[in-house]
Amino acid sequence: MSDTRTYLDEVDRYSAHNYKPLPVVITKGEGAWVWDVDGNKYLDCLSAYSALNQGHRHPAIVKAAKDQLDRVTLTSRAFHNDQMGPFLKDLCDMTGFSKALPMNSGAEAVETALKAVRKWGYKVKGVPEGRAEIIVCDGNFHGRTISVISFSPEAQYKDGFGPLTPGFKMIPYGDAAALEQAITPNTVAFMVEPIQGEGGVLVPPAGYLKKVREICTKNRVLFVADEIQTGLARTGRMFACEWEGVKPDAMTLGKALSGGFYPVSAFVANDEVMDVFKPGDHGSTFGGNPLAAAIGRASLKVLRDEKLAERANELGEWFMAELRKIDSPHVKEVRGKGLLIGVEMTSAARPFCEALMKKGILAKETHDLVVRFAPPLVISKEDLTWALSRIAEVFAGSPALAGR
Repeated sequence: MSDTRTYLDEVDRYSAHNYKPLPVVITKGEGAWVWDVDGNKYLDCLSAYSALNQGHRHPAIVKAAKDQLDRVTLTSRAFHNDQMGPFLKDLCDMTGFSKALPMNSGAEAVETALKAVRKWGYKVKGVPEGRAEIIVCDGNFHGRTISVISFSPEAQYKDGFGPLTPGFKMIPYGDAAALEQAITPNTVAFMVEPIQGEGGVLVPPAGYLKKVREICTKNRVLFVADEIQTGLARTGRMFACEWEGVKPDAMTLGKALSGGFYPVSAFVANDEVMDVFKPGDHGSTFGGNPLAAAIGRASLKVLRDEKLAERANELGEWFMAELRKIDSPHVKEVRGKGLLIGVEMTSAARPFCEALMKKGILAKETHDLVVRFAPPLVISKEDLTWALSRIAEVFAGSPALAGR
């Protein structure tokens, strides 16, 4: 039996050093709780970056996965399987789009979106070949592929990875006037996160998404919402765009689409956009595989049947209000929607996350100064109450001592 130090040393020896995780080694999870290899219990307040909206090992999704494992796991797209069609129908019914293209990771869904909107621009809108422009926002995070980091505002994400992919234009987040000014006849799409998660849980001004919808419609520009982190009940609505009653032209989805069981993502859009794809244009060996589809179907059913969007809204409003009551000189702002919450500190957030870990709460810093709280949506109010007293104690302490 190995302890935490043994596992950490092993990872340090054999893994690329491309992450800086908290020094905890998880061996078991259930609902909103996890246990480490030394037997310590923690409240998970990150949910694997919102992939675990349904909680760890939700029994309905476990059953669907086990049942499918006993039947068939992979056919590739060379053949049909009996799970993909029903999964895509469920996804289209939930999103209100007519077609879905299944992939694996969130970054693959974004890459699919980039290819779709460019081809739509050339074949439908009539943009001259090779001239398509896609507008994105400062502070964005859409993944880690070469094309996606090409429009990242983070210098580290691009350092050493060039030459980068051209065709992107960056504007300030939350500024509808900047979007209108940036559009040219060659603009094919505007891709935006309804709330910037990795950017620091940044919520745009009220009315922003509605104005974006109007501008994109007027200029025949596709409005693509990246709902990979904000979608599927996380913000208190099934999709964060619903807060302003707007429907984008397309969405990218992932993370909680599998309830944290397996990489499942999708690009969803209506026929005019999706029909630009012809056989051989795009694909994935594992995209739409029967195991992923069965898990995805069960994950969507849990979100719907257990009313997790409503739960996130109710608990999120209460939890944010309680966080704002914490009297601490280190807290600058509490912001978010539903159970996607960021607490901006006046100094580095990492020591506070390390101190929370010592008190049995797993949260993670983002954008240096922000502690993100995004627990599984199945979490109980009692568990959040338990966490609040410990969070208040950590936030009231000295940041220099927080991680000791």
